[in-house]
Amino acid sequence: MSKLEALVFDVDGTLADTERDGHRVAFNQAFDETGLGWDWTVELYGELLQVTGGKERITLYVEKFLEDFELDEQYEDIAEFAARLHKRKTHFYLELLQSGAIPLRPGVERLINEAREAGLRLAISTTTTPDNVTYLLSATLGKESIDWFEVIAAGDIVPAKKPAPDIYTWAMEQMNISPDACLAFEDSLNGVKSSLAADLKTLITVNGYTKDDDFTGAVLVLDQYGEPDTPFKVLEGDAGDFSHVNVAMLKELHARG
Repeated sequence: MSKLEALVFDVDGTLADTERDGHRVAFNQAFDETGLGWDWTVELYGELLQVTGGKERITLYVEKFLEDFELDEQYEDIAEFAARLHKRKTHFYLELLQSGAIPLRPGVERLINEAREAGLRLAISTTTTPDNVTYLLSATLGKESIDWFEVIAAGDIVPAKKPAPDIYTWAMEQMNISPDACLAFEDSLNGVKSSLAADLKTLITVNGYTKDDDFTGAVLVLDQYGEPDTPFKVLEGDAGDFSHVNVAMLKELHARG
């Protein structure tokens, strides 16, 4: 077994609780601006999260919930409509990030700093856009934090999004590292399917949308990363004597057969 050399993070729901009060809000702002009259409620957005990628969620919504939807003649097809609408959504989402409205999850900043001090390599593998990643990092950890991550694999850099393993495979190829030297961090069913398909041991921290997902195959499932004075709750697996996620715990998890 190789020693642990790198940590590979998902973003939405993993580094920050971005879905309900970030992406969903930005989608609704874009819908209002364009006069569509759509309202993605908390519950509805949970259904749309069955697919990864914002453009894909718009397409799913039209196909599943709007049987009588007629595409405006200015759009060549639903793909162009979704792409242009998603671009406006991204504008509003970046405004939310810049305002500091979306903090990192508890324990994330501490863990990243500990990992850097321990000499672990850092990377990101996500289906969200590159701008969403860099704006989040800049707003929460400072602009210099973008350079802490050796690779930021994001957006449409690979054609097949999660649950396909491609985004993780691409990131590891760029790092010239094998899966057995990495540990992945995810929060959702599609995410863990992706990381496991890339042969990565995976630590899960759930959120309100994903707490009931099937995380079979994950090395550990927690409610949060925790802090020294705010312990996590183990949902599946064995955390040993640890009460918050730190580098020592990650090395122990990685060493398990």
